[in-house]
Amino acid sequence: MPIDINLVGKELPPLEYSYETRDVILYALGVGAGAEPEELKFVYENELQVLPTFGVIPPFTSLMGIVGLEGMDFNLAMLLHGEQYLELVREIPTSGKLISYPKIAAIYDKGKGALVELEVETKNPRGELIFRNIFSAFIRGEGGFGGERGPEPGHEPPQREPDRVVSMPTLPQQALLYRLSGDYNPLHADPNFAAMGGFEKPILHGLCTFGFAGRAVLREYCGNDPARFKAIKVRFSRHVFPGETIVTEMWQEQPDKVILRCKTAERGDYCLTNAAVWLNI
Repeated sequence: MPIDINLVGKELPPLEYSYETRDVILYALGVGAGAEPEELKFVYENELQVLPTFGVIPPFTSLMGIVGLEGMDFNLAMLLHGEQYLELVREIPTSGKLISYPKIAAIYDKGKGALVELEVETKNPRGELIFRNIFSAFIRGEGGFGGERGPEPGHEPPQREPDRVVSMPTLPQQALLYRLSGDYNPLHADPNFAAMGGFEKPILHGLCTFGFAGRAVLREYCGNDPARFKAIKVRFSRHVFPGETIVTEMWQEQPDKVILRCKTAERGDYCLTNAAVWLNI
């Protein structure tokens, strides 16, 4: 079996990430912040605050840690970023050094593929936990090995109209901006590479769409206060083309929980589903 289920629990090498306020601002611009006066604090160094979804950036390269790992023999072209969970424990500093500690938390048999969950705890140099991520990598063609199927995605929207809807346009060059935060996959920049992947043009990063969705909830339910944003989980369902408008539909099912999903205004395709944000109340 190319994927060894006994790898569950295996710790990968720690990753250091040093950054400045410029990197925080660049990320915020990469996910569309700054068009409204209320978001100036995310893109201007005077009293700068960090968008909660920036928490996916310091540990992002850990996702590639499973590539080439003994017991993880698969074709890189078959790997998809399936789901993302981010939980904020402490306020994210506007600059400094963070250390991420990844481990393989679970391997599930989804039939048509294997789902590998990589849990990453990110701490400051004093060892204090700042945030926790779970990167879920779906590897096509590697299922059928008889393992547990794992939990269902959940977080389905209720059968009623959304409580709130926010439309946020992306720029034609949005992916070119976002990639400067560390994801240089040519699928998001090179038309020829995108064509090999079956796309008519480069697509937006899933985690960029994730950032737009986070901004929508942050604005509507947190008053743009990052301290009120506790956690977010999404499933990446379809692609978004740069220049399209991301429509985020939201239902507040509990005082501390908002169900959401995102679609493109132009094509109506749902790009983020089975998604939720938890609030600090």
